[in-house]
Amino acid sequence: MEPIEVRALRKRYRTTVAVDGLSFTVRAGEVTGFVGPNGAGKSTTMRLILGLDTPDEGTALVGGRPYRSLRTPLTQVGAVLDASALHPGRKARDHLLWMAHSNGIPKGRVSEVLDLVGLASAARRRTGGFSLGMRQRLGIAAALLGDPPVLLFDEPVNGLDPDGIVWIRDMMRALAAEGRAVLVSSHLMSELEGTADHLIAVGRGRLIADTSVAALLAAASKDRVEVTTAQRADATAVLANAGATVTVAGPTAVVVEGLPGDRTSQLLSEARIPFSEMRRHRASLEEAYMDLTRGAIEFVPGEQR
Repeated sequence: MEPIEVRALRKRYRTTVAVDGLSFTVRAGEVTGFVGPNGAGKSTTMRLILGLDTPDEGTALVGGRPYRSLRTPLTQVGAVLDASALHPGRKARDHLLWMAHSNGIPKGRVSEVLDLVGLASAARRRTGGFSLGMRQRLGIAAALLGDPPVLLFDEPVNGLDPDGIVWIRDMMRALAAEGRAVLVSSHLMSELEGTADHLIAVGRGRLIADTSVAALLAAASKDRVEVTTAQRADATAVLANAGATVTVAGPTAVVVEGLPGDRTSQLLSEARIPFSEMRRHRASLEEAYMDLTRGAIEFVPGEQR
């Protein structure tokens, strides 16, 4: 039994299929990135897991049970879906006290989580005056309130300053290291690259990939080599004529795909094109993501269609 199990999940809103036969699991002890283009069905899936919407078909279980059947859900799963969903006239501490009372959580835990997210000094301020970053931190405090083994975060870095982004990234890693399951939806691949162990990629409501970050990066890197040369245009012409796919990687660098490194070196030497460095290209998570989702983007500028 996995902390989160999604099986053949399907959800339609009138004529739009938001989630289409989606299946995946989220394991304990890992940060699982949940990625996909806008409109891919990520937020809908999270709402289905949390019982905020009802699936047309399939199941979404937390700890082997539907969320709605949990007697004290905050002690089983914590979630941040919408940081703005706060009563503006309620003080931060009172907001958390109400949540704690509803789930049988001791009052002392409220002070602990406020301190943990850096809001201890703002505990008696009304949330209507909070910045987006402060509301995001309060949402995270609420998610941690019941010390749950399962956590869901939808775009958790929204509104956070650079220090806050580093803090939430480190916190997610620490939570996973404690053996918790962390599912984080994000469109910032640069943040997930240093955080996620595993990726669930979706497009148009369907599963595109369910893989470790390491395996995805290895596959995206393929047999590419990166060449540093002051004669970039000449190098591109020679290598392209030999059947390689060549892309610009900087003012003096190109990425070569489709030729072994020794053949690339030979061709450049024969053409008397000097190069100062040649190394295997390691794809970024953003590159891997773009390759993965290229055919699943719903909204594309006209010239790219």
